[in-house]
Amino acid sequence: MTIAIDSLPGDRARVAERAASIAGAWHARAVVFAAACVMVGVYWDISWHMTIGRDSFWTPAHLLIQAGGLIAGASSGYVALKTTLAGTPAERAGSVNFWGFRAPLGAWVSIWGCAAMLSSAPFDNWWHDAYGLDVQIISPPHMILALGIVAITLGALLLTLARQNQTAGRDQEHFAWLFTMAAAFWIMNVWVMLSEYSYKEFMHSGLYYRVSATYYPLVLLTTARANKLRWPATKAAATYLALTLGLMWFLQIFPAEPKLGPIYQRITHMVTMDFPALLIVPAMGLDFVRRRLDGRLRDLALAPILGVVFVAGFMAAEWPFADLLISPHSRNWFFNGNNYVYFMTNQFVQRTHEFAHSGIWAAPLPPQLGIALGLATVSAYLGLKWGTWMTRVRR
Repeated sequence: MTIAIDSLPGDRARVAERAASIAGAWHARAVVFAAACVMVGVYWDISWHMTIGRDSFWTPAHLLIQAGGLIAGASSGYVALKTTLAGTPAERAGSVNFWGFRAPLGAWVSIWGCAAMLSSAPFDNWWHDAYGLDVQIISPPHMILALGIVAITLGALLLTLARQNQTAGRDQEHFAWLFTMAAAFWIMNVWVMLSEYSYKEFMHSGLYYRVSATYYPLVLLTTARANKLRWPATKAAATYLALTLGLMWFLQIFPAEPKLGPIYQRITHMVTMDFPALLIVPAMGLDFVRRRLDGRLRDLALAPILGVVFVAGFMAAEWPFADLLISPHSRNWFFNGNNYVYFMTNQFVQRTHEFAHSGIWAAPLPPQLGIALGLATVSAYLGLKWGTWMTRVRR
């Protein structure tokens, strides 16, 4: 008796997973593209605020952000309707049931993110009409927008992970690289949200390392544990660094001037954010240590080691680099040390540099670094656990 290979239960499951992966490949790519639109738009929008001011909701940056949300939400909504009403058995098997509708888990997360982003738009408009110009990134409407952006990014991570975990060979490597790109957008989103605690004048402060240790190990180690590529955290951090540096250098090319007063700085071109955090250094350390100890130690024992590696690597990179960024040698297009916002007074600029050199912000440093090590340990442990769960995502 001849038995077809794909008639065996295990083979049928693999064939079904393969068919679902092929069917969902375009959707994973679409949501990664949407996340790219959102994060490029966010950086562009911050630059617009720093240079021109919030002159209208209908700026190109705002439209790009919302377009990214709509692409992720609309494509995910289409997949949900198609899978529910006309999905193949393989597509339905690779989906999650929600209120009678079926779609991949990443699609549901993307739909929620799209809804949060769209709802934040009128809220943000009202906020500016009521309270005027905001000079901070963290405000209630921006936090709703940030949660939506995180959801879009996580949707991209989950969709690419499902494809990665269902495939092998070149297909698996392709989706692993897409996952790396989505992880880079996740890192970039965290960096943007922490930017108010990450000014170059604060890089000798304990607060900077405490805040960084709270979030970055979680993102880097979730990426490292779930990704099938070699040196995954390093590649994600390098992609984030290349993207943010490219935007920093590219936007400066375009002429611009402020449209809102009071204006204290003469602006002639787009002002961009500070030089990005050098996360590639601690990411390399995390990848190196994890490759040698992962599987030999339990996560509870591995997390403190990785926490020390992150804080040591991050401080080794950022502490001396801060001296350069606040010096006159950084006031050029490459290091972007002269990125003064139009509403900064000359006195404020002078005080920030004096403040950075005074050491007041950094004292007392040893207890702050001790707290940073504890926070990095917790963050690393959560990242390892979350990454382990992500290795099982298949739908």
